[in-house]
Order: sequence, then C-alpha cells, then structure tokens
Amino acid sequence: MSVFLHVDMDAFFASIEQAVNPRLKGKPLVVGSRGKRMHTVVCAASYAAKALGIHSGMSSREAFLICPNLEFVKADQAKYIWTSERILEILQGYGFPLSYASIDEFQMELFGKVNPLDLGRIIKERIYADFNITASVGIAESRILAKLASKLDKPDGLSLIDASNFKDVLSRTCLDELPGMGGKTGAGLIKTGLKTCWDLYLNLPGFFKEDDKNPGKSDEGPKSVGHSYTLPDARKNPQVILAWIRLLSEMVSSRLRRQGLAGFTVAVRLAGPLIGDFCLQKTYKTPTNDGYEIYKRAVQISSKIASKTPRIRLIGITCSGLSFNAYLNPLFKEDARREGLLRALDSINNRYGDGSIYPAVTALAR
Repeated sequence: MSVFLHVDMDAFFASIEQAVNPRLKGKPLVVGSRGKRMHTVVCAASYAAKALGIHSGMSSREAFLICPNLEFVKADQAKYIWTSERILEILQGYGFPLSYASIDEFQMELFGKVNPLDLGRIIKERIYADFNITASVGIAESRILAKLASKLDKPDGLSLIDASNFKDVLSRTCLDELPGMGGKTGAGLIKTGLKTCWDLYLNLPGFFKEDDKNPGKSDEGPKSVGHSYTLPDARKNPQVILAWIRLLSEMVSSRLRRQGLAGFTVAVRLAGPLIGDFCLQKTYKTPTNDGYEIYKRAVQISSKIASKTPRIRLIGITCSGLSFNAYLNPLFKEDARREGLLRALDSINNRYGDGSIYPAVTALAR
C-alpha cells in the first residue's frame, strides 16, 4: 500500500523575501501584487504579519493601518518560480512519483520500505539548508488527507494522519477548512447540516479514500505537467486573468522543454465564487511545448465562460498526453522560426535565470 507525502511551503513568497534579505527576518512583512505600497493587494504575508490579522487578499492600505511599521516588498514572480522549480528538482531526486500541486505545494506517492516520517524530516532539512525557508509536511493514505495533514502544525510542521488519530483530526476540523471545501461546494454541504470533516466521512466515507491504490513507478516519467495559482482575491478583469493564463502557460512550457516533453492535451482549471470549480480539457492533433501555443489553446478551451466574465480566484494550466520530444521538428518556415526563438529563450533564461525574458503581457501577473 502506498502513502502520500504533501510538502506545503510556509508563507512561500514572504519567506523567500526574508531569506534573500535577512534584515526582514521575523518582521511583519507583506508582498504586494505591484510596487505601489499603498495602492496594491497583499499577495502574501509573513507569519509575524499574520499574527496581527494581516492576510492575503487584504488591501495594502488596510494592512498598513493595522501595522504602520509593516515591511513591504513588491512581488517577484520569477524568483518564486525559480525556487519552486529547484525544490521540485530536489524532490525528484528521491525517485518517487511526484506532482506539482501548485507553485508552493508538491505531492509524492511513497511505496516500499521507506519510512515516510523519516523522509519528511529529511526533505524539510534539505529545503531549509538550501533555501533558508521552511516547509510543512503532511503524510496520509490519500492525497486529500495528506494535504490536510500539512496544514495541522504550520509553520515548519510534520504531521501524520493514520488510523490512530483519523477520527480525532476529522472531528476537530471544520468542513470548510478541508482543501477544496472553502467555496460553493463546502457551503452547500454545510447547509445540509454537515459541520466537521467527520460528519462528511460518516455520510460519504469514500471521499477520503484514494481511488488508485496502485503505486506508480519512478521510471515511467511524468503523466502531466501543470501549474496553478490562487489569486489574493477573486478577479473579474479579463486582462489580469489572461495575463495569468499566459504566465502559467509559459511556466508549463518551460518545464516541458527542460524535460524534453511536449503535450497533446491542454487542461484549464478556473475556480471562483460564482462558477465553482470549472475544468475542461481538449486533445489536439499535434503536441506542443510552446508557451504561446499552450496559451492560445487554453484561451480557446476557457472561451465557454469568457462571455460571462465571472470573478476568478484560482487559475490552473496543465499539459498531458506527453511525448518525449524536446523541440518539434518543424515542416514550415514560420514554425522553424518559432522553434529557433524558443531555443534562444531557453538559452538566455538558463544562463541568466528563469524569467529573465518573458512575454510583456505577463507583467500584469508578476
């Protein structure tokens, strides 16, 4: 039987800024979505700021009213992406099936004789030694329980949910604290009288079980490559939403090319207070690892709800149906030119750091 190990970085953006600038260590700090400190939104808050009641999605003006001496840093998305991908490389080194849950969350499926608590400690120590930031690790027999376990003892936690504490943990966890239950779905279940995760288990025990109990093999390669991001608050501005789709498409394409892969299928996930969790995918005749092409396909897929211009809180882009092909042998002159551009882009970003060159439209999301 396999178990899942969920790595959840602690106050990821804020912690990276504090690691880069030790003067900020231990201080109330917010990372703003743009450089105007009194006219932006809090993207991330350090734990010292959270203790004062400052949180993601709050206006920076409100945050400074709570703490006039608050430290402020403009978000540097390229820095966070680079750190995220280096952490992913560390985790890949352990040889277990691995997935990107989001830019600051990773999940491994463990099997064999490995001790999950020992491995969790090793991973936490390695991340701290390499980046001077902390992670919380959760372990359980299903993905959703492992994710829940990672939230139990933040920051710098290591928690296991098993038969000995299963009922206790679920009984003291409100339903809307369960991953995926914070919006419309959770509210609907709460209206039916379910209050805790234990109530949900008693009525729907299969929800907490893993459908696929067959552990994967580390030499099979990834089944998909994806990135998602949760915005500080729900946004309706189509330019901002498209900018994030483009940025996430570039992140996915960069990882595909780095691993010598291209994908036939593009999936788009959009979640918001009115639409719930919207997810559609489409398989195309030709695979791609070009960020602009992934972006165009994603926009086409999401066009079904574009006319409604709903407020969006979470955006995710994933490529699957992967084939090993670092650069797609082009037949047409325009495709050959585009391939040369991608090679040059990768060469520059590999030399000077991810995000050194990026599409101008993504500046709205950076």
